[in-house]
Amino acid sequence: MPWIDRFPGLVGLDPEVRTGLVDRSRVLSVPTGTVVFGPGHEPENMLLLLEGTVRVQQTSESGREIVLYRVRAGESCVLTTACLLAHEDYTAEGIAETDVVASAIPRAVFDDLVARSEQFRQFVFNAYSRRITDLFMIIEEVAFRRMDIRLAQKLLELEQDGAVQTTHQKMAAELGTAREVISRQLSEFHRRGWVAQSRGVIEITNRDGLSGLAQTNA
Repeated sequence: MPWIDRFPGLVGLDPEVRTGLVDRSRVLSVPTGTVVFGPGHEPENMLLLLEGTVRVQQTSESGREIVLYRVRAGESCVLTTACLLAHEDYTAEGIAETDVVASAIPRAVFDDLVARSEQFRQFVFNAYSRRITDLFMIIEEVAFRRMDIRLAQKLLELEQDGAVQTTHQKMAAELGTAREVISRQLSEFHRRGWVAQSRGVIEITNRDGLSGLAQTNA
C-alpha cells in the first residue's frame, strides 16, 4: 500500500497533486535514540510517521525536561508544522523512541501544496488543531491537576505486563516535575501497597488502588 494511503486526509487529493506529493517526497528510516530534530535548527521537511514513535520534549534553562507529546504512526508533528509555517527554528527536540519510518515532504513541496491545494491545506491544519488542543490539556494538567493523580494515570498508561520500565527521572520528564517529587510520590504508593520498585522498573502490585486514584476528579 502506498504510504499516502495511510493518511485518510490525503487519500482524496487530486490525482496530479497526489502524484507530485509522492514523487517529490522520500521515505526514510532512523534507529531508536536518534535525535530527529532539535532547538536552533530550521525544519527541512514535514514528517509523516509511517512506523514507530517520536517523543517531543523541551528542556528548561535549569535542565528540567518535560515531554510535550508523542508522534505515532499515522500522525505528523505539530511543532514541525508550526515552524514550517512560520519559518522559525525548533524550540524543542524530537527523539525516536523506537525505530522510525517516515515520509519526508521537503519544505518547498510543503509550501507549494499549502498554497495551491485546499485539501492538503485542510489536512495540515486539521492535524495542527488537534495537537494544539492536546497541548492545552497538558498545560491544564501541569498547572492544576494533583501530581498523585497524574502519576497514577501515567503508570497505568505506560504499564506493560504489570510493570513500567522507567526511572524516576524519566517519569519526572513525562509529568513536568522534579525527580524528587516523583520519588516521594512513588514511596507513598509503595507504602499503600500499590507498587514495588527495583532499578529501572516500577511494578504495579495493586491495579485497583491505582485505578481508583487515577479516576479521582481533582
